[in-house]
Amino acid sequence: MTQVKFSQVIALSSGYLAGIETEKRKVNNRLIKLICSSFSVNEQWLRSGEGTMFTDDSDQQLIKLAGMFKELEPRYKEYLFKEIDLLLKIQSDERMLLQASSFEVKRGSLA
Repeated sequence: MTQVKFSQVIALSSGYLAGIETEKRKVNNRLIKLICSSFSVNEQWLRSGEGTMFTDDSDQQLIKLAGMFKELEPRYKEYLFKEIDLLLKIQSDERMLLQASSFEVKRGSLA
């Protein structure tokens, strides 16, 4: 990843990033949090070098989703709940179909 792309992702000017590299600017807590959330970096690793470099993406996705959800107006939140319910039903139906077809294949091979 280029420095330009990196600075764009975390909404940081190229000049500010250059200032950090030349030690004219300090890395603050806000910047560390932005890097961690934007790139799924383990904050403990970034601060101390201890632990794993990256966090579990699913945790970060859930945090990001919760933050986005908070920004929605109530009518859009309700819409999102309905869509999630629909997706869960589709997923469940697909699993049931796969199980049924698997059962039929096994049953057919026994005959």
